[in-house]
Amino acid sequence: MTKPAPVGMMAQESAYPRNFIGYGANPPDPRWPNGARLALSFVLNYEEGGENTVLNGDSISEAYLHEIPGGSARQGRRDETTESQFDYGARVGVWRILRLFKERGLPLTVYGVGRALELNPDVGKAFADAGHEVACHGQRWINYAEVDETTEREHIAQNVEAVTKTVGVPPVGWYTGRISPNTRRLVAEHGGFLYDSDAYDDDLPHYVEVAGKPHLILPYTFDNNDMKFSVPPGFGGTDAFTTYLRDSLDFLRDEGRATPRMMTVGLHCRLVGRPGRAAALARFLDHVVSCSDVWVCRRADIARHWWQEHPPG
Repeated sequence: MTKPAPVGMMAQESAYPRNFIGYGANPPDPRWPNGARLALSFVLNYEEGGENTVLNGDSISEAYLHEIPGGSARQGRRDETTESQFDYGARVGVWRILRLFKERGLPLTVYGVGRALELNPDVGKAFADAGHEVACHGQRWINYAEVDETTEREHIAQNVEAVTKTVGVPPVGWYTGRISPNTRRLVAEHGGFLYDSDAYDDDLPHYVEVAGKPHLILPYTFDNNDMKFSVPPGFGGTDAFTTYLRDSLDFLRDEGRATPRMMTVGLHCRLVGRPGRAAALARFLDHVVSCSDVWVCRRADIARHWWQEHPPG
């Protein structure tokens, strides 16, 4: 039986590659800066232009996370309607979201798809100028479960190069989303990363063992995420989005009196960048800035804090 790993210890590789125990009934005190009850990470997924399209050499069009859920991909030809929705995120949505965060002095982590950054380098510069972190999100916004290992390895290197070139500093975080069985190992083999976020299994960072070495996981989220406007069952309206985020935040703040946690909010330029949803996001951001017990930070900040305060043992 796999035993729970104390804070700082990494989960060991085993014949059954799942861990149901984690920190158990007594999670560690993360010792967030200034005694914060909660570390809050906003993630903006910048994917526009990296999705499936014959313009990128793909055999199908994109059928995921846009305004018309449930549609089928077109085979061998463009879907200009879907492409145009993605274009909105790059042309308008991203700038609206950046303005909302700038007005409130809040930091972001950006999951940057390499191809998307290459097609719009101005937005990469804007992320850097604002002090936001840009982590890797794959060279393409596709399902890597169907990609061979050699190609995925090449894409990891290309994504690192694209982020470094457009932002000016090498990335220290990784999130693919639609992973392959090889993704985590290939990311660790490439090296240079403080963390990856291809997990949804905890409210705190934790270590796993990859090729005999400690590897830090900062879990991501699909519930505190605007993607639920585009997948069923999802948010039926903008008030539901704001309420769900606020309830999550306040519950974790209350729980944080005894056991401080980490919370992630996932955003997409083409989704929450639309005016009605942006208004809902703004209401939540206003609530966040009123909470003095919340540490709003980039994921790189959380990773550096964890490596320092809870090094692997």
